Amino acid sequence: MSLDVASDDPVHAQYEAYPYPPRDPRDEAKRLVTGSPSHLAEVVHFVFGGRFDPTRRLRALVAGGGTGDAAIMLAQQLADAGCADAEVTYVDWSRASRAIAEARAAARGLANLRFATGSLLALDALGLEALATGGFDYIDCCGVLHHLEDPDAGLASLAAALAPEGGMGLMVYAPLGRVGVYPVQALLRGLGTDGTPAERVALARRLLNQLPPTNWLKRNPFMTDHLVEGDPGLYDLLLHARDRAYSVDEVHDFVARAGLRLLGFTPPARYEPRHYITDPALLKRLDGLDARAAAAFAENLAGNIKSHAFYVVRSGNAVAPPAADSLDLVPVPANVELAQLARSIGGNGVVTATVDGLPFRMPVPRLTGALLARIDGRRSLREIHADLAARDPKLTEAAFLQQFQQLFANLHALGKLMLRRPA
Repeated sequence: MSLDVASDDPVHAQYEAYPYPPRDPRDEAKRLVTGSPSHLAEVVHFVFGGRFDPTRRLRALVAGGGTGDAAIMLAQQLADAGCADAEVTYVDWSRASRAIAEARAAARGLANLRFATGSLLALDALGLEALATGGFDYIDCCGVLHHLEDPDAGLASLAAALAPEGGMGLMVYAPLGRVGVYPVQALLRGLGTDGTPAERVALARRLLNQLPPTNWLKRNPFMTDHLVEGDPGLYDLLLHARDRAYSVDEVHDFVARAGLRLLGFTPPARYEPRHYITDPALLKRLDGLDARAAAAFAENLAGNIKSHAFYVVRSGNAVAPPAADSLDLVPVPANVELAQLARSIGGNGVVTATVDGLPFRMPVPRLTGALLARIDGRRSLREIHADLAARDPKLTEAAFLQQFQQLFANLHALGKLMLRRPA
């Protein structure tokens, strides 16, 4: 399925010349690329309130799918979960990008992934079945809206394609972690925007070799696409024709204008001031902040957030992520190998994670090792407690749940552990 697109659009021309991110379909035999948003465990936790029925006819859309990371991840995870009637639709206007995504899907033998070529601004023209049957249950749009001439029109188009009880996982650029990017983009525009994409990349590399050590891009350790992602990464970062960034407050306003409600940023720890500040007097002054104000404070405090990943639903959708308050819940790992995490914690009782150069250190409870060894995404907390209580009859349900709540609070804050309600 395809739709003719404006071949003279500079953004379209860019992704035909340099599909992004660069991916080799042969690597599918080695690993599955995962991340946020759109990891299935996150989608269930945030968008569906922890409720998940693998027999349900779930329809997902990946809008602006690029070389396929989100579409491949979600399709593979749905297949692994036994969702025989689930289907992921990939839409992108770059045929070069689509070819890579299709080759990756073929390498995995995915039968639940459909491909369409076109613009997310004209989804109706693509004849997508889900639009005629109530809309998509889940929509991913990662790293796309901030490249549109009118991002509000893009988000409105996606909102119109969303089922009433559906939700979206979105990612847009953030300003502070991208310090230095926009001045270098301006420098390159000043040198001229003529020439082929390859010639423009060559010119950009000449400029990068001349940047003084005081240049903010040179001093920003968080922006590395131009260093590690080859020519596609350089072009996407420094030569993009359209590129803007959103602060936390601007994200909230952007979402609200589309008639949507923000469920939460991920990983949550980056947006909670208490994970940066330990001074009791300062924390007391922050107690009265609502979630939006606290997240904005944390963004300004951290200074290294280069993109915002977050989940939204329609403003009238009252769904809420589950709280760790029942033994009937099923803990589900996300973006982590729990056995490896348990080894890294060792005997010091602290889980550590470094995000864009900033370390997070969080205490974990006594039962952490035993819990991590038993969490598999299938067993409920009640089953895990029964297993542990058979070895330690003094471990009451209340004491066990308290231990899990402490572990969950910290691992969820790092985006490593989600919850699913019983079927």
